[in-house]
Amino acid sequence: MAGESVAETRIGYLAEFGSPELLLDAVSKMQGVGYTQMDAFTPFPVDGLAESLGCSESSVPRWMLVGGIVAGLLGWGMQYFSAVIDYPILSGGKPLNSWPAFIPVTFEMIILGATVSGLMAVLILNSLPQLHHPLFAAARFECASRDRFLLFVSADDQRFEAGATRKLLLDCQPEAVEEVAREV
Repeated sequence: MAGESVAETRIGYLAEFGSPELLLDAVSKMQGVGYTQMDAFTPFPVDGLAESLGCSESSVPRWMLVGGIVAGLLGWGMQYFSAVIDYPILSGGKPLNSWPAFIPVTFEMIILGATVSGLMAVLILNSLPQLHHPLFAAARFECASRDRFLLFVSADDQRFEAGATRKLLLDCQPEAVEEVAREV
């Protein structure tokens, strides 16, 4: 829209740090003031960063457990239905419900169900695929996969005020602070 102001297109600030220690210090400083809507981007895992940002434990394992149980029950039920109810064949005096014969298919269905539900949970919980985000256009964003440590403070945060947030980030001694805006 032609009439949109800078404040309406701003989604936050991106601060660049040269070391993981400076990034962790900046996260704790920003949280100490009350900021909660932050994200960090690093070239390698940083010990304590996820906890500092308040990331909760993932629910993906629970989704995988449920998917595996449901798929295993469906696999066993399909075999039971076909061998006992739909088309019973007496073979060698074995009972119709010969559960040891059902184990391989049931096991494979558990693995398949857990894998598919885990993949779906990851995609849904992370809002993927996200083909474009304004952060991708930030000049310094690609450095996060090489040698820089980035802290993004979202404008959705209740404490966010453009000037005050920028000043706080500059007090954390970053190498640069960049405003990230939506492309109009």
